[in-house]
Amino acid sequence: MKLSSFEVNIPKESIAQYPAKNRDDAKLMVIDRKTKKIEHKKFHDILKYFGDGDVMILNNTKVFPARLYGTKEKTGAKIEVFLLRELNAKSLLWDVLVDPARKIRVGNKLYFGQNDDLIAEVVDNTTSRGRTIRFLFDGDHDKFKKILYGLGETPLPKYIKRPVEPSDAERYQTVFARVEGAVAAPTAGMHFSRELLKRLEIKGVELAEMTLHTGLGTFRTIDVEDLSKHKMDAEEAMIPERTAKIVNTAKDAGKRICAVGTTTMRGIESAVSAEHYLKAYNGWTNLFIHPPHDFSIANAMLTNFHQPKSSLLIMACAFGGYDLIMKAYEAAAKEKYKFLSYGDCMLII
Repeated sequence: MKLSSFEVNIPKESIAQYPAKNRDDAKLMVIDRKTKKIEHKKFHDILKYFGDGDVMILNNTKVFPARLYGTKEKTGAKIEVFLLRELNAKSLLWDVLVDPARKIRVGNKLYFGQNDDLIAEVVDNTTSRGRTIRFLFDGDHDKFKKILYGLGETPLPKYIKRPVEPSDAERYQTVFARVEGAVAAPTAGMHFSRELLKRLEIKGVELAEMTLHTGLGTFRTIDVEDLSKHKMDAEEAMIPERTAKIVNTAKDAGKRICAVGTTTMRGIESAVSAEHYLKAYNGWTNLFIHPPHDFSIANAMLTNFHQPKSSLLIMACAFGGYDLIMKAYEAAAKEKYKFLSYGDCMLII
């Protein structure tokens, strides 16, 4: 299929600027692939669709405060530095994006904090906006991280047109986040409250964790019409042996296996054995899932409502069927669902 096939109309007023007051009070659209039926529920109604022996696979990645604001040496020009990943803890090297990029050159020093709490030097160019920087800090690494994250801001997407608020540090995160490394939240998982997770466990639903550190590559604009030519940025993924065992036991028993979010789906589809079972994995994935795709592990999927022509929407169409998901997006706009990171959710079964 072509990129232009994935154009959808999202009313500007439908882009969520805040999350639902209670996590599990968000709207839930339930889409049945067999009957083509679309139902409108609340997220806590998800309990009705899962029972004893079913599995939900959760991405336990944790977002860190990746957006920094600083100034450039000599000129004092204001700059934004978006931390992507730490390359070397010992030498304090980081991959970052800078804005405005045209002003930031190799050799420049950047200052952060009211009292220049941290200083960094630009050591390399990586892409048009990408740089490698080295923080100039002599102390303990844990102390460095504490200062760095104290200066950083929750990396809300730019389509959220408001200042970051203290509550975002908690709400732009799942309640099961524990493995630090993401610069964007696995948003489908943000709808689960601790109480809802406990109720699922009481019903006998297995909660299996994996990790995929969401990077900006997931959201990078696709600029080729032929989807087979799009290259995803690699993201780090880890699937423990325990999770593979839980999932494969459920698969053998014919149970419902739900990938919670597109990041989870990418992770598990990157770790499929020759016999179409899930295997333990620790590495990187640049898998781009687009129609047609033969899914090996999950037979259900939770996902938010995404931007037009995004890899996330394209994956949802690959799983749910193009015509049905496009129909669902039309229904979501009509029924005033909220879209994107802080928006509502769909369950595809």
